[in-house]
Amino acid sequence: MRKSIIVLSFALAAAACTPKAVSPQDKLTAHDEDINAIIAQMSLEEKVEMLHSKTNMSSEGVPRLGIQDIKYADGPFGIREEGVPNGFQSAGWITDSATYFPTGSALAATWSKDLAYKYGVGIGTEARKRGKDIILGPAINIQRLPVGGRTYEYLSEDPVLTAELAVGYTKGVQDAGIAACVKHFALNNQEMNRGSVNVICDERTMREIYLKAFEAAVKEGGAMAIMPAYNKVGGNYCSENEYLLNEILRGEWGFKGLTVSDWGGTHSTMGAALHGLDVQMTGDTYLGPALIDSVKAGKIPESIVDDKVREILRVRYAVEAIPADKCNTETASQKESRETAYEVATKSVVLLKNNGNILPVKKDVKKIAVIGRNAEALTQSGGMGAGVKSVYEVTPLEGLRKNAPAGVEITYAPAYKDYLGMFAMWKDPEYLSQHPEIAAEIDEPADPDLLAEAVAVAKDADLVLYFFGTNKSIETEGSDRIDIKLPVDQERIAAAIAEVNSNIVGVMISGGPCELAEIDKYASALVQGWWNGLEGGNALAKILYGEIAPSGKLPFTFPAKLEDSPAYALDNYPQKADVEGDLFGNQYRQDIQGQKKRPTGLVRYPATAYYSEGSLVGYRWYDTKEIPVMFAFGHGLSYVDFEYSDIKAKKGKDIVTVSFNLTNKGKMDADEVAQLYVHRIDATVEWPYKELKAFGRISLKAGETRIVTLAVPVDEIRYWDENMNDWNLEHGSLEILVGSSSDDIRLKANIVI
Repeated sequence: MRKSIIVLSFALAAAACTPKAVSPQDKLTAHDEDINAIIAQMSLEEKVEMLHSKTNMSSEGVPRLGIQDIKYADGPFGIREEGVPNGFQSAGWITDSATYFPTGSALAATWSKDLAYKYGVGIGTEARKRGKDIILGPAINIQRLPVGGRTYEYLSEDPVLTAELAVGYTKGVQDAGIAACVKHFALNNQEMNRGSVNVICDERTMREIYLKAFEAAVKEGGAMAIMPAYNKVGGNYCSENEYLLNEILRGEWGFKGLTVSDWGGTHSTMGAALHGLDVQMTGDTYLGPALIDSVKAGKIPESIVDDKVREILRVRYAVEAIPADKCNTETASQKESRETAYEVATKSVVLLKNNGNILPVKKDVKKIAVIGRNAEALTQSGGMGAGVKSVYEVTPLEGLRKNAPAGVEITYAPAYKDYLGMFAMWKDPEYLSQHPEIAAEIDEPADPDLLAEAVAVAKDADLVLYFFGTNKSIETEGSDRIDIKLPVDQERIAAAIAEVNSNIVGVMISGGPCELAEIDKYASALVQGWWNGLEGGNALAKILYGEIAPSGKLPFTFPAKLEDSPAYALDNYPQKADVEGDLFGNQYRQDIQGQKKRPTGLVRYPATAYYSEGSLVGYRWYDTKEIPVMFAFGHGLSYVDFEYSDIKAKKGKDIVTVSFNLTNKGKMDADEVAQLYVHRIDATVEWPYKELKAFGRISLKAGETRIVTLAVPVDEIRYWDENMNDWNLEHGSLEILVGSSSDDIRLKANIVI
């Protein structure tokens, strides 16, 4: 047995334990003297011209003074294809194909800040080849709702995991020479009524749960740009929220860069100008001629405009403009980026269940039935939101065929219809009659012919790989799911297959959780495959065939049923409101994919989202309330067993250090994600039962033992004291919990703070 030592630390707050360094934000002020000289030469009209869009994806520079425009690129899991100047329609280029990276929830399932950094470098590098200056990502809002339409795009239900990944992604993008625009600031945790909903959240919860990752991205990651969210917080739109943008972001966190509204997310001239917005996207309705009039009328000081221009120019100086003849000369996608996408995909797949060790596929399996349309569906684009014109996409079916061992035959049956979700209503009435593969309703019963074909294919196989889940029209920006049930009668199909073949592996392809109780009855193994990028099919195949041990961990809880989740249990979601359509969709997306015109977006009465569950989000709720779940936060099995032993915990002056032995007991190399939680003993302050405070991904050879050290700065154990309006530390006993998931604690130790 080999033994080595690996030290992992919670890096986000490590600065608290070392001499104070120059803030990453201070780099943006390096050229302020030159910038002030430029501002002094500009007319009011030139300044204001910089504060709104020039095209759909750019804002004005200062042509007279040689300052280039700022060009934005949509993300956050790959660079969107080039659009026409004033719309989202494809410009028809041939050099704008990009690398389709695994989406946010897949990246989060790696629990790897190093991979998040490489992911950011890849996206940033490809954005530079396209001549872009700002990438609209990462998207880092907490996944409060299992039904959230952007769950696939966001990262996690936990602020510590989200913050670590956000910092890695942000640093990677900016080290590649482009500015990261972290979004959506803040408390953008639902898509339904997102353009009008007013979030009511107590200060402690906001600070500890919903702002933590943004703070880390700014203070540790050095984010150069921030995008305010569509929603309101405390009664004020995020794009004109004095408390969020000026007091916290710029005042407390020292943010020096620019803020840019989400598209259509600006609501007034005075509010936006006075309360922290720099760039209006799109149009000049508010930060255009109306702003010039307000300044000339003495309503807004010109110094406010100067401040906005200064913040924009700081980013312009920090990001080198690429001449037009030096960009878009070849396909943006890079070999190194595709390799990173593959690595993320291999480390994101989560083995949820493996009864009888049915996986990896045994050598005596000679005929595999691949059943389910999700095995061949492309996921690089779809729905209403960011997408990628990928250079290619290896589907699960393609990957399984390409990587199949010699002598293995693969048959395929689609089994169920596709469903277009929110896009179905925009099609012409005759569309469904012309496309029999499309379901009219999300709960449409199984097609008898497709079902019969699937059963016949299953009956004749040694092993069934049943692919099920959602698609990008069901999980999409602009709307939340109605529930987390599986669509188009997928459960009945599983039951029918099980009647003729008991050797079933269920593979869910989705961005977020679904109810799995019924599928669990029929499948010996369950795998979460995500929307896993252009190499997702190859990565999944190598895991199923046993070339790579699965190592992904769930970044959010899979509840047993939706009603168990906190916002539903407390009747805080869905809110009672009457809003015609989505703010973004109504303004920008009528011309995409053949939709008809939609309503104007009249809000008859607005929604209010009460976050009365407080900090009990995700696993914090289920653990504290002792509610059983389907699969817990942090859960993920391997093809090997890991042994945890010999824990030691020590509290230094400013840091808690925990070490333990981790052993790979199996016969193949594998990764484990060790997780450290804290539980307060006899606390007088209200806390969740336990909270994640550190984690580390460790690669172990077969039979290898390592000494793993996880370090948590004492500052990270503080809470936001609303009486002090500051962070405070509760002294007392802490139980340190170390394990393989939030519900699989292997080691415990006590310390006193």
